[in-house]
Amino acid sequence: MKTNHNLAVRIVATALVLGLSGCSDLTTRDKNTIIGASIGAAAGAVLTGGSGLGTVGGAAVGGVIGHQIGKYK
Repeated sequence: MKTNHNLAVRIVATALVLGLSGCSDLTTRDKNTIIGASIGAAAGAVLTGGSGLGTVGGAAVGGVIGHQIGKYK
């Protein structure tokens, strides 16, 4: 079980690093969406013990929250 957890965290961290490396021309809102999805995926993986469904669900919820941050400025 711990091996699956470590693997999920490594995959999310790698995706975050690779995903953010090409973000120089993105808007702040786009960056917030990506960051929210990454954090949500990591949290979903941790909370569900590395479940794929939990990781995807966390990414979806985090992406929506990240997209909404600063919407009404």
